[in-house]
Amino acid sequence: MKKIGLLCWAILLAIASRAQEVIPLYSGTIPDAKPIKNRENTFLGADGKPRIRKVSEPTLSIFLPPPAIANGKAVIICPGGGYAHLSIAGEGYEVAQELNQWGVAAFVLKYRLPDDSVMRHKETGPLQDAQRAIQLIRTNAKKWHINPNKVGIMGFSAGAHVAATLGTHFEKALIPNKAKINLRPDFMVLLYPVISLSDSLSRSSRILLGDNPTTDQITLYSNEFQVIKNTPPAFLVHARDDKAVDVKNSINFYQALQNKQVPAEMHLYEKGGHGFGLNNKMSPDKWTDWLRVWLDKI
Repeated sequence: MKKIGLLCWAILLAIASRAQEVIPLYSGTIPDAKPIKNRENTFLGADGKPRIRKVSEPTLSIFLPPPAIANGKAVIICPGGGYAHLSIAGEGYEVAQELNQWGVAAFVLKYRLPDDSVMRHKETGPLQDAQRAIQLIRTNAKKWHINPNKVGIMGFSAGAHVAATLGTHFEKALIPNKAKINLRPDFMVLLYPVISLSDSLSRSSRILLGDNPTTDQITLYSNEFQVIKNTPPAFLVHARDDKAVDVKNSINFYQALQNKQVPAEMHLYEKGGHGFGLNNKMSPDKWTDWLRVWLDKI
């Protein structure tokens, strides 16, 4: 087991080392954190790529594009993992490197995973970290050569729930924000997203809200019910045969956006299942090609 753990760390370090910098998300006290020893650890997924568990100390890994092609756009990337772990390699670092090739700055968010033992309000921890990430990026926009009005958020699976929650819960700051930095992302990119928590038996719902959430809690974090006219534009990708996160999550969110006249684009693969990351091997069509065209219009 120790050898596997060391291998995971070696792989993660090799990939993460391509980032220009990894910084703590908070310079001081982490909001709502309980005093506890860091228990973060890694393991290999079925695809051979490392995952991170028990995240209690969030960070931001900074991937900046070559200055010659930088276009000023930035994307916060939230890896998935059902709120139980973070698929930070395949749905984080690798995606950041792809975005850099397009001239887009990328920031991989290692957000806190909901856990009553490490935070006082586990349902707000991931959202606080997303709010802090966009606050930090806009505060340092000049330093990182970013247009503060072109900062979006991308997420995969439960990470897409974090992204969609930021995109629908930006009006109320859950972190200190004396400078009143705008916490609204300028766009959202959601891959096979968890949107609704109305199925209380789902893993993501249980981990985030507990075994007995109230109706109000379920509604608050079921983001199809939180769309307003000022919700940022969205780009959605899902596979119809996804058995882990029903494609209705994307369809219902897309419809909610349409109802509020929020610009949105959705692409549905016939096959691909769940968690295909950058490459859906069941289709010759690459969602990254579609996204690149869409981002050019943002």
